[in-house]
Amino acid sequence: MTDAPPTTGLHHVTNICTDMDETQSFYEDVLGWHTVKRTQNYDDPGTPHYYFSSTPEGEPGTTVTYFEYPRSQGTPGPGASHHFAFGVEDEATLREWKERLEGHDVRVSEVKDRTYFKSVYFSDPDGLVFELATHGPGFTLDEAEPGSAVIDPFEDNHEE
Repeated sequence: MTDAPPTTGLHHVTNICTDMDETQSFYEDVLGWHTVKRTQNYDDPGTPHYYFSSTPEGEPGTTVTYFEYPRSQGTPGPGASHHFAFGVEDEATLREWKERLEGHDVRVSEVKDRTYFKSVYFSDPDGLVFELATHGPGFTLDEAEPGSAVIDPFEDNHEE
């Protein structure tokens, strides 16, 4: 352990979109989330900044925010996110999500076995990659103390 002050976990993730209406439709209609706040971007006044949450209250840890970024500015490079994952309870729920997304004409990967969880991947209208991941079996599956050893996930053919 370190002497760093504690955190409470992920508060929110902020992303860039090119069309706020399309992004709002994706979050509300496809993912079933709630628009919990519509403001201007504090760092770029005049730019829309919307907050979406899996809960109507939008409490920390359930919120994703977006602001518009004109394509003429180019795309962010190193330091940008590759993907982020939303948790789901179990594989049955994961498969329900897969069917729902496909029903909205969203391309979704097959269910992937990631050893410590199962997941699917898909993209939003701007190409931001999302993952839905099960809670289990968990990081203690192959070691009693998570992070105490280097594990090769390909060693036992866990990767699909």
